[in-house]
Amino acid sequence: MRSFPAPAMAMVETMRASAADAPERAIAFQGAPGANSHRAAMEAMPEALPLPCFDFADALEAVKAGKAGCAIIPIENSQHGRVADIHFLLPESGLSIVGEYFMPIEHALMSTGDGPFQAAYSHPQALGQSRFFLRERDIVPLSYADTAGAAAYVAEKRDPTIASISPPIAAELYGLKIIENNVQDSSDNMTRFVILAPTAIDPATLDGEQAVTTFIFEVKNIPAALYKAMGGFATNGVNMTKLESYQRGASFSASMFYADIIGAPGDPAVDRALEELAFHSKELRILGTYRQARVRG
Repeated sequence: MRSFPAPAMAMVETMRASAADAPERAIAFQGAPGANSHRAAMEAMPEALPLPCFDFADALEAVKAGKAGCAIIPIENSQHGRVADIHFLLPESGLSIVGEYFMPIEHALMSTGDGPFQAAYSHPQALGQSRFFLRERDIVPLSYADTAGAAAYVAEKRDPTIASISPPIAAELYGLKIIENNVQDSSDNMTRFVILAPTAIDPATLDGEQAVTTFIFEVKNIPAALYKAMGGFATNGVNMTKLESYQRGASFSASMFYADIIGAPGDPAVDRALEELAFHSKELRILGTYRQARVRG
């Protein structure tokens, strides 16, 4: 069911109405009010109007449909890896990455009861980031669409034997008791978000600033194609900070790659590296060039 739990719906409708009055100021995010993406949206763009969406595809569609000026999507976590399938969602959306935001993540165990608990609901990422905590307490992890929605669901059910792993603010929003704070397994739990908009940033406007360029590519299906494609970045001194492979389609005959580099098109070294990459690739698509929010390395 593509709907938020009842305790969240009043806030969702209020936010949607505000966003509808000024869609150019709206920032779409996945989850119920109080989700980590909601917090990231407000920290990254304090003057924006938050627009809650049920899933990542809905958030991107809100931008495409003109209901929001941009969207903010979590793409990777320092503890649990990839968050959203941005590799599939973004190319299909036609949107561009125009910014990034890094946010420390804190989770709390919350409920209407005091425990012990049979199960805890949350987004799979939050459950993965708290798996040792849950295992030690013999609490069964159960997947929910988002962290704050899980809190709203627990509030709606009012079952003292279930809990949620959610941001602390969700307890206040949905009338739950925080049983334990900081239940994530790592103290340096960090999530990287990207901001997506219909129009890409002109790399020339970032001249003199440290920039990140994100792209996807598929190398030709010949021996050493990836090795040759990557050589251009090494010989031109371009720092590649992320390279991740994924399969597109069921043939498994060739891999797609998702990459981040430091630099922007227009820089001679970056242009030479991308030209060499294109020569060895069947497909190359730049997803965006944007200001670096955090120094790599």
